[in-house]
Amino acid sequence: MITVLSGGVGAARLLRALRASDPTETRAVVNVGDDLVLHGLTICPDLDTILYTLAGLNNDQTGWGLAGESWRVMSELEALGGESWFRLGDRDLATHLYRSQRLAAGATKTMVSAELARALGVTVALLPVSDDPISTVFSTALGRLSFQEYFVRHHHDIVVSGVDVVGAADARPTAAALSAIHDAARIVIAPSNPIISIDPILRVPGVREAIRRRRDDVVAVSPIVDGAALKGPADRLLRELGHEVSCVGVADFYGDLVGTWVIDETDAHHATALRERGFAVRVTTTIMGDSSRDAALAAAVLS
Repeated sequence: MITVLSGGVGAARLLRALRASDPTETRAVVNVGDDLVLHGLTICPDLDTILYTLAGLNNDQTGWGLAGESWRVMSELEALGGESWFRLGDRDLATHLYRSQRLAAGATKTMVSAELARALGVTVALLPVSDDPISTVFSTALGRLSFQEYFVRHHHDIVVSGVDVVGAADARPTAAALSAIHDAARIVIAPSNPIISIDPILRVPGVREAIRRRRDDVVAVSPIVDGAALKGPADRLLRELGHEVSCVGVADFYGDLVGTWVIDETDAHHATALRERGFAVRVTTTIMGDSSRDAALAAAVLS
């Protein structure tokens, strides 16, 4: 069994590549720090991005949402003067309506994630790290902003001076998430944003310690390639919060949680620095997008 600590797009693509290369049971322990309640609906962006990608329904151009989406509800809402800065497509709304109804009936996010995966034919187990509320909050010149206010409303174009994961210290990891970490033959840290996708998972009590105990079995894929993030604000957040913007900087951020680093060919010159820090290093293409590159990355992770 392989367990992948997962954020959004980067994790979804890696999970897709792993499933295409190896039939081994795969579980994803997923960040819930960017979840929100909007229009009375509970929305779980990272869980849904992975769900849609593995179901083959995702919009690869935007990196989020569903292909072939329509926007009539948002257009009507905007015409009425309602909040429309966070765009929910008509098809996407069905997911949020289903989840919100099930949560109101007493189901957990873990239960609902399994139900949605089953309905869409997804065989990877999608496991929220916790069923308790966790919220990533940014300190900025505009004050404290929720994840989606920072990421969507302001297009992650504001300098950040601090990141807090509200509720993480009091949250409980789910039994399924801890079991996935304990029982895995290999644990993979996806090339997701280390600060806002993976760190909220690690801040839930018991998770960091469980990963550290398995360090020799932990393989991480760097989300920084040639000094930049392929998508999103990972590079800027690292810089703004005082970290080196490189695969070495990401390795220093995770510290003793990782045994092996997978880095891109353009960063091969960093391999010596990583080995001097005590890591094993594998160099390959980490930029996914076609079957040959996906297979090469999956092989490096699984070898």
